[in-house]
Amino acid sequence: MRPAVLNPLFAPLRSLSGIGPKMAPLYDKLLAPQSAEARIIDLLFHLPNGAVDRRVKSKIADSVPGELGTFEVRVVAHKAGPPGRAKSPYRVLVEDDTGDITLTWFNVGRVRMEAMLPIGEIRYVSGVIELWDGHRQMVHPERVLDAAGLARQPAFEPTYGLTAGLYPRALVKASEAALQKLPDLAEWIDPALIAREKWPRFTDAIRTLHRPASLADVAPLSLHRVRLAYDELLAGQLALLLMRARMKREMGATRLGDGHLVKAMLAALPFTLTDGQEQALSDIKRDLASPERMLRLLQGDVGSGKTVVALMAMTMAVEAGWQSALMAPTEILARQHYERLKPLADQAGITIALLTGRDKGAARAQTLAGLADGTISIAIGTHALFQETVSFHRLGLAVIDEQHRFGVHQRLALSKKGEAVDVLVMTATPIPRTLVLTYFGDMDVSIIREKPAGRKPIETRTIALERLDEVANGLERVLTSGQRAYWICPIVEESEDLDLAAAQERFESLQKLYESKVGLVHGQMKGPDKDAAMADFVAGRTSILVATTVVEVGVDVPEATIMIIEHAERFGLSQLHQLRGRVGRGAERSNCILLFGNVGEVGRARLETMRSTNDGFEIAEQDLRLRGEGDILGTRQSGMPGFRLSVPEKHGELLVIARDDAKNLLARDPHLESERGIAARTLLYLFERDEAIRLIRAG
Repeated sequence: MRPAVLNPLFAPLRSLSGIGPKMAPLYDKLLAPQSAEARIIDLLFHLPNGAVDRRVKSKIADSVPGELGTFEVRVVAHKAGPPGRAKSPYRVLVEDDTGDITLTWFNVGRVRMEAMLPIGEIRYVSGVIELWDGHRQMVHPERVLDAAGLARQPAFEPTYGLTAGLYPRALVKASEAALQKLPDLAEWIDPALIAREKWPRFTDAIRTLHRPASLADVAPLSLHRVRLAYDELLAGQLALLLMRARMKREMGATRLGDGHLVKAMLAALPFTLTDGQEQALSDIKRDLASPERMLRLLQGDVGSGKTVVALMAMTMAVEAGWQSALMAPTEILARQHYERLKPLADQAGITIALLTGRDKGAARAQTLAGLADGTISIAIGTHALFQETVSFHRLGLAVIDEQHRFGVHQRLALSKKGEAVDVLVMTATPIPRTLVLTYFGDMDVSIIREKPAGRKPIETRTIALERLDEVANGLERVLTSGQRAYWICPIVEESEDLDLAAAQERFESLQKLYESKVGLVHGQMKGPDKDAAMADFVAGRTSILVATTVVEVGVDVPEATIMIIEHAERFGLSQLHQLRGRVGRGAERSNCILLFGNVGEVGRARLETMRSTNDGFEIAEQDLRLRGEGDILGTRQSGMPGFRLSVPEKHGELLVIARDDAKNLLARDPHLESERGIAARTLLYLFERDEAIRLIRAG
C-alpha cells in the first residue's frame, strides 16, 4: 500500500480548482503517458525548462530590440483603428523619462483598453520590444500591471513545455495549486551526503523550481535540480538492486557439464573465437558453475560475435541437462538466428526449434510438445516464447537479444518459465556506462570490443541528396561484381504509411534501372512475404534491397557491401551505426553512403561522427550528448521508464553515487525497516517503483 502521506500527490489533476472538463484533456495529453489521466505528481514533476525575468530593471532607451523587458511607464494616448475595421490595430502610446513605446493589440475593444491603461496613470508593461518603421513597439504585451499587480507578480516566472491550447499562465497557476498539496516527507538520502553536497530537502527543491528566485535556480545543474535528479536515480538503483537481490535469493543450480558438447560445438565452428568472446564465455561459465542465478548483460558492437557466445552458453546448459531459450525482438531476427545456429547444433547433436507468433497448427503443436517433454533442447523465437501456452520441461537458461526492445517484465516472464532460470541479455547497441547502470544495474556486464578476424573497416561517405540519381546509377558496378546493396528509406515520424510510401517509391524508381534485381522489405508486409524478400536477397536473386529500418538489427548477409541511407540526418547516431553494421560482415571492403538533405547543427554533428569513427562505444557516448537516453535505448517506443527529473547526459556522475548509496543502505537494512529505510520506501512509491516494494515483502 502506498503511504497515506503520498495520496494527495496521486490524486487526479482535475481535482484542482481551475482544471475543468475543457482543460483536463490538455493536461492529460501533456503529462500522462498512453491516454492515462494526469495526476498532481505528474504536474509537479513537469519541471520548468527556464524562467522569465519580470523585474523592472531598465529604461525604455536601454531596451534591446528582440529581447524581453519590463518597464515602468506613464500612459500618454490611445489610438483605435477606423470605425468598422475590426482587424485594424489598437495602439497605446506609453513613455518614461528616456523615451516611448507603442503598445499594439489586434481584435480588442476600446472600453477594455481604456480601463486597463487609463491616460496619465503609471503601469508596468512586460514583453518583447520590436522596431517598426524606426519606432519601438510591443505587440500584445505579455503583462500589463498596476502597482498592486506588480507586487503580486513573481520577479522570475517559470516557463514550461506546453501542448497546443495550453497557455503558460494556466500552467503556472496550476503548478501553484499543485504545490499546496505537497506534503513534508522524511529524508531518504544519507545525511552525510546531503551535508557534503549542500542539497536542499526534496519539498524545498520542488517548490524552488516552480517558484524560482533567479534564473540560476532552474538551470540543469542547480542544487535544486541536482537534488531531484539524485532522488530519481536513487529510486531506480534501489529498485534494481532489490530486484537483483530477489533473483539471486532464488537459488539457481550448477549448470555446467563435462564439456563434451562444448567441444563438439567448438569443432563445428568455421572460425576460432576472439579474445573478447573467450573472456565473455569465461564469465558465463563461472556464472553457470555457481549456485547463484546468472544475471549477465553481454554488450558487443555490431558484428562482434555475440550470437556465437550465446550458442556456446546454451550448449553448456544443455550439456548439464537443461533446456535453453533465445528470444529475439523480431521474426526476421529469430528466423535468422535459427537458420545460422541449426547447422552448428545439428553437428553437435543438439535438437533446436523455432517458435514465433506465426507458427500454427500441427507444426506449432509439435514444437510445444517437444519443449514440454524435453526432446527439444534449444528454442529460438520471439515474445511467443513466454506466452502462457508455452511450457518447458526444464528451462535453465534464457538468452534475450536486444534487451531494451523488451523490458524488465518480459525478461521476468521468460525467466519464470523454469526454476531460478539463468538470464543472459545481449545488446548490439553499445551503451554508455551511465545508461548501463541506469537500465541494467541489476546485472553483471561482459563486453566484446574487437571484431572477428578478417573484418575490414567500413568506409563512410556523406553525399548531398541532389546527387541521389548519381548514387542510384553507380549501383550498376555492385551488380556486375556480384555484391549486394541495402537502400534504407527515411523515417517519417509517427507515420508508418509515409514510411511505406517512401520505400515503395524508391523501390519503383530503382526497378526502372535494375528491374527484377530490386527487392523490398518493410514493417507492414506479411511475415511470409518479408521472409521471401529476405531469402531472395540472401540467395542473390535480388541484389538491391530497399527497406525501412526493419533490417536495423541482426540481419546478416556477408555479400552485402553497400549501405545507402537516404535522409540520414533524420536518424539517430546509434541507429545509423546499427544500419551501417549490416555491411562489412564478409571479407570484401564495404561502404556506407549517407545521403543528407537539409542538415541542422545536430544533424551535421551526427554525420561527422559517423564519418570519423566505426567505434560503437564512442558513437553511443556522442549520441547520448546529442539526443538523450530514451532514444538510444528505444525506451520512448518500448514503454520502459524514462526519466522525468534527471538527464543522464548531465547528471550521469550522480549514478555512481546513487549506486553506492543504495548498496550501502541495503547492506545495512535489506528490508528497509530502519527510519531511513522507511523513508526510502516512500521514495520508491513516489517514483512508482512499487514492484520493488513487493519484492521486499515477497522476500
